[in-house]
Amino acid sequence: MNSFVIRQAHIINENRIFTGDILVRNGRIEKIDTHISVANATEINAEGMYAMPGAIDDQVHFREPGLTHKATIHSESRAAVAGGVTSFFEMPNTQPPATTQALLQDKYDIASQNSLANYSFFMGTSNDNYEEVMRTDPLNTCGIKIFMGSSTGNMLVDRRETLEKIFANAPTIIATHCEDEQTVKDNLARYEAEYGKRLSAIHHDKIRTAEACYLSSSMAVEMAKKHGTRLHILHISTAKETELFENISLHKKRITAEACIHHLWFTNKDYASKGNFIKWNPAIKSAEDRDGVWKALLEGRIDVVATDHAPHTIEEKEQDYIKAPSGGPLVQQSVQAMFDFYAQGKISLEQIVTKMCHNPAILFNIKERGYLREGYFADIALVKQQDDRVSKNKLLYKCGWSPFEGHTFRYTIDKTFVNGHLAWDAGRIIEGQGGKRIEFLKSDL
Repeated sequence: MNSFVIRQAHIINENRIFTGDILVRNGRIEKIDTHISVANATEINAEGMYAMPGAIDDQVHFREPGLTHKATIHSESRAAVAGGVTSFFEMPNTQPPATTQALLQDKYDIASQNSLANYSFFMGTSNDNYEEVMRTDPLNTCGIKIFMGSSTGNMLVDRRETLEKIFANAPTIIATHCEDEQTVKDNLARYEAEYGKRLSAIHHDKIRTAEACYLSSSMAVEMAKKHGTRLHILHISTAKETELFENISLHKKRITAEACIHHLWFTNKDYASKGNFIKWNPAIKSAEDRDGVWKALLEGRIDVVATDHAPHTIEEKEQDYIKAPSGGPLVQQSVQAMFDFYAQGKISLEQIVTKMCHNPAILFNIKERGYLREGYFADIALVKQQDDRVSKNKLLYKCGWSPFEGHTFRYTIDKTFVNGHLAWDAGRIIEGQGGKRIEFLKSDL
């Protein structure tokens, strides 16, 4: 394996920024210092660039197995690496869904052969797979996923007794999709009756409402507090939900939350121009909700930033509103989006690294990743200030589109290292070496 010395980068790590060198050898960060003298290492001039730990995205849908016309682990991991994301946690709503340990292992086997980024997979839950869920090993699987509201795929868990049993006995962290199913059904029936064929994406947040989110999220928090469960609520989209979370040290939290790029970027006014291409579950909501999510993120009540990267084909998205599936591709532009927010003065670089790198590592007890530390795996992104207009010819997503098309980002990902391998270099993917299965430390669950 090649050795590299990254020269004179602005290193963003552990709440400070300083200029220095990083020596990468045998897949690890061997040394970080103001200046490193070394022979037999490829030198990378990073003057003026920012060096940050590779981002860890705790919520993606890479669609394999069974939905590979939309995406594959190979295609989307390439896009992730191009975007400075070096590790991902993938969701279980594939075909078949990962609701047995054998099916879960199938996904690990695929990733071991095809993923350019580091990987872990959530174990899926259903109303009748409790015994399989309980066999989940917290040292080599990121967690258990529960759909407390239906989304893409048929994995809704809607039996209270099943939820109580899992919350009471889960061997690892539970991650939830929270929308109240009955509220969504009732709203949909009312809007279909009123609008019929005129129903469109502009009604999405009126069907999948803030109330639907809060009813489900508050129930999850209630059960977690009752049973002492380690709970992580995904893709918070409403200001009201943020009231459920505390601003205390992440190390002390039993209940944590995630914000996603699309809920930080778009509002319901964008449905008029982007339509189904920003149709996600939970829905993108009002500017007031977006502002509330931002406030909670900056105050520490929301802990991580992820994508909910969920690609569908253009043809699927161009169907009428009811038929068009929810979700869209984001993982190639997530770090760039956050650096745009930095350029706008909304968030500091140190906070970006905390929310996208350090906090996922803390929250999930990830072993030797998420920081630029000597001895840790060399997962590193080099970011430079350079305009980068999003166009189809630059996208690595198999689906071939992005909700950011036409937008010019202020920063670009110049290089990405995964386990010391230079996997992305100035617009070029370098295969050669795959990612690794992420390992986890023993927690206090």
